[in-house]
Amino acid sequence: MEVLLTLSRPYKRIISILIDAMFIICAFWLAYFLRLSSLVEFTNQEHWQTVLFLIPFSIYINIKLGLYRAVIRYLSFQALSAIAKAVFLSSVALVILSLVLDSFLPRSIPIIYATFLFVFSAGSRLTLRNWVNKVLQEKKSNILIYGAGSTGRQLIHALQSGKEYNPVAFIDDDKKLQGLTVNGLSVYKKQELKSLISNHNISHVLLAIPRASKKAKALVIDHLEPFSVEVLAVPNMADIVSGKAKIDDLIEVSIEDLLGRDAVPPNPELLKADIDQKVVMVTGAGGSIGSELCRQIILQNPNSIVLFDNSEFNLYQIQQELNNHIRKHHSNIIVHALIGTVQNKTRILQVISSLKVQTLYHAAAYKHVPLVENNVVEGVQNNIFGTLNTAQAAIEANVETFVLISTDKAVRPTNIMGTTKRMAELILQALAKQQHNTRFCMVRFGNVLGSSGSVVPLFKQQIKQGGPITLTHKDINRYFMTIPEAAQLVIQAGAMGMGGDVFLLDMGEPVKIYDLAKNMVQLTGLQVKDEQSPDGDIEILITGLRPGEKLYEELLINKQAQPTGHELIMTANEISLTWQELEPILQELTLACEEYDIEKLSNTLRNAPSGFKPTESSCDIVFLNNQQ
Repeated sequence: MEVLLTLSRPYKRIISILIDAMFIICAFWLAYFLRLSSLVEFTNQEHWQTVLFLIPFSIYINIKLGLYRAVIRYLSFQALSAIAKAVFLSSVALVILSLVLDSFLPRSIPIIYATFLFVFSAGSRLTLRNWVNKVLQEKKSNILIYGAGSTGRQLIHALQSGKEYNPVAFIDDDKKLQGLTVNGLSVYKKQELKSLISNHNISHVLLAIPRASKKAKALVIDHLEPFSVEVLAVPNMADIVSGKAKIDDLIEVSIEDLLGRDAVPPNPELLKADIDQKVVMVTGAGGSIGSELCRQIILQNPNSIVLFDNSEFNLYQIQQELNNHIRKHHSNIIVHALIGTVQNKTRILQVISSLKVQTLYHAAAYKHVPLVENNVVEGVQNNIFGTLNTAQAAIEANVETFVLISTDKAVRPTNIMGTTKRMAELILQALAKQQHNTRFCMVRFGNVLGSSGSVVPLFKQQIKQGGPITLTHKDINRYFMTIPEAAQLVIQAGAMGMGGDVFLLDMGEPVKIYDLAKNMVQLTGLQVKDEQSPDGDIEILITGLRPGEKLYEELLINKQAQPTGHELIMTANEISLTWQELEPILQELTLACEEYDIEKLSNTLRNAPSGFKPTESSCDIVFLNNQQ
């Protein structure tokens, strides 16, 4: 029977016509038999002539009504209505032909004939539809839809016409819907998930709750976490409404949903304050944070935007993206893409002064902890002296606002990277106390999702490759925030600065990276391989803390943070130095870098009021090889 499904459409139409012809003959003679209780008329020549003329006429009617164009597995009420019309017209034709051919036709025959023909035509098609759907469903994966609202109902229709998924039931938290049948599927409460997954061999759960908050989605995902099912989601409503996505364009559950953090809408006035109709510069413009800052800045209508980066490839990419945005929106914003390093003060001063930069976001930094541990001098020169060069150039060029992108690793640092960022903060605080026209502030926050070096894309790649997932420590945790939210908050915090401010972004609750890795595995329908599940799919391999890596990150040094006018932005009251106190330390660092004296460099950073407490001796690669 399954061979029928593989036939071409013309062959299927020929078979349908032959079957309908057989139905007409059977309906005709059954009507006579039922009326006369015998087949005495079976040998009547006029009756056979009537049937032979009736067949092509009825088939022609079927063709005109589109019965042979309809796809059987999508047979609907409209198709049944067309069948009824075709049967009625065939009955009328039977009456006319019997009169023309002078054939004996009792008055009840057309009615009986029509009844039989409708049962045969409609019944066969409905039976075939159910059989085809059953065959196709056996090849589909059984799925549950979480959310019986309008999105879930629309999703059913889309999935039933597809070839991948067979919706079995709804899950919904609304008690009013539980126990009801929606579009042919029963609605269950989430407590029944285990039995549903087991009884129906469920492979996927589809989240049809695009309007739900991230916190609500996180609770749902948390409830699904123990089950070995892949969790997919419907695109957000904005993309569906705009036409960017269709309702059945199922996507992976985002890590943002997993973290359950709802972004707070930005304050438009704060976003525009330092950008609207101004010349804005971003150092490190091609990096993860720098490029997102550029995307947010261009939305606030600057006069021009200066992209500064030492990576030609990254610079080219963000330049092209911004220029495409400008062309698309017919904007007159000017984009300047300039190659350079913040370690070259002459270059950066020339750029800032010649282009008359008014607002500067300093995102250029080496931020990968193990790499900076292995390249101490470059880390110090880029993160400390690069910041000093940029800040002094900003003062000389009368830049109005200077915002440093800092990190939670600057708090009680155990690594060179965090220490260099804390020193960069001290530099800005010292310069802020001097007399000039530049307003300095710094914004400190934790990890951003999807940035270069982030664990999330690394884990995704490792899961895709079949594992193992590598994790430095089972108890390690981190704060997380999306890149767009972080960039918007940086811009808003910069507008709030009075001079020398250290702003902290509310990162929510810290996330245990081991739990994050487990959730990512289980959301793909796989199982973590551990002592409890030795036959699992993906192993989480603990590799040990890397040089300078901390188990826990903090945002505050003295645990005292003051609220600001923005609910996600706080300000810290922390130790700072005058320029006279800081200058000798910077001179020592300069000398140590020139002499490539790693020990002196480390001792100077340790003795500076940066809170640096290294967990082990230096692991600078060049220094260690020279020692050997």
